[in-house]
Formats: sequence, structure tokens, C-alpha cells
Amino acid sequence: MAQYFELHPDNPQPRLLKQAVALLAQGGVLAVPTDSSYALACQLDDKAAADRLRQVRGVDEKHHLTLLCRDLSELSTYARVDNRQYRLLKLATPGPFAFILEATREVPRRLSHPQRKTIGLRVPDHPVLQQLLDLHGGPLLATTLIPRGEDAPLNDAQEIRQRLQHQIAGVVDAGACPLQPTTVVDLSPMGTGGDPVITRLGRGDPATLGL
Repeated sequence: MAQYFELHPDNPQPRLLKQAVALLAQGGVLAVPTDSSYALACQLDDKAAADRLRQVRGVDEKHHLTLLCRDLSELSTYARVDNRQYRLLKLATPGPFAFILEATREVPRRLSHPQRKTIGLRVPDHPVLQQLLDLHGGPLLATTLIPRGEDAPLNDAQEIRQRLQHQIAGVVDAGACPLQPTTVVDLSPMGTGGDPVITRLGRGDPATLGL
């Protein structure tokens, strides 16, 4: 049975956040709010939790998972970032963008794309998630909370709890999210002199990046 944490969207209760972080440390998968839509999240270095996350979401290892990072300095630990890429990242973070970049050796091989050796990363602009990341002390592995076999994300925390209560460890309820996906920008071509490629248009405005 999934634990349920009802949090104030702007000033979340630290006691409840610590309980949610404890579930992550025990290998649990959580439903968490973001600045785009609810997401499934787990520890980066827990293979069983990552497998569980993929199972709930219904995706295989070729599906890009995303690292939720607290800031750009953390992001650069897990991705190779040159000066051109960094300037774009600085314009769009924190915010509803996900970026595909070349993974560093800090990223377990099983988490990067099997052919391309890339990883999705983002810095979310959501106070509850940011404080959860702070208490956790590092990035979380995440994917949009779209149930297996469906094409739209869930946005009501009570419904998430009802439908996934036997599949995940907990639900962090901070109210409804915008219910728009992130804008996904592939920055990996820039490493060889190419241009960024928008692979999904979502809540993030490409004009922010001059694209």
C-alpha cells in the first residue's frame, strides 16, 4: 500500500518530506510533482528500483529516463557539457525543459541510452520537488507518470494513489501540476558542431533558448 504525503505546494512540511526520502532510500518508487506533470522517481544507483520504475511505466531500456537535478553544477557531473551547451542550459534552468546530453562515466551504463550513450537531464522549477532533492542529497531517476498502455499523464494525486497503490511506495501530493510535458531538447549534436534539436515540444518555450 502506497504511503500518502499531503504537502503544502509552496512550504512543504519537512517531516513529511523526510519520510518520503526514507522511502527512496529503501528502494521505493515515488510519484512526485514537477513543473510539468507528475513523475515517477527513484534513486539513481538502485537497479531494482529503476527496473520497477520502468515496469510501472511500461518502457524498456531504450526509453530515455531523466535525471532530476538540483542545479546546473549537479547536472554537469552526469553529462558532458561544453560552453555552447552550458549557455543554453543556463537560459532554461530551472524550468520545464529536459535536455539530452552525452553521459559521463558517473552515469551507470545501464541507465544511459544503449546505442547513443546519452542521458536526459533537467532542473525542475517546483518548490516541493526541489526540497525533496535537497533532502535526498542528489539527483533522482525519473519518467513522466503515464500508466502502462496509456498516453496521458495522471495529474490527480488521489487517483495516482488509487491506481498505483500496490505498484509504488508512496505518493507526494502537492496539488495539481500543469499537465504539460517538458520540452525535450537534444543538445548532443552540439558536441560535434551541430545544432540543438527539439524532439518534443511541451511547456517550455523554445524561444527561451533562441530556437
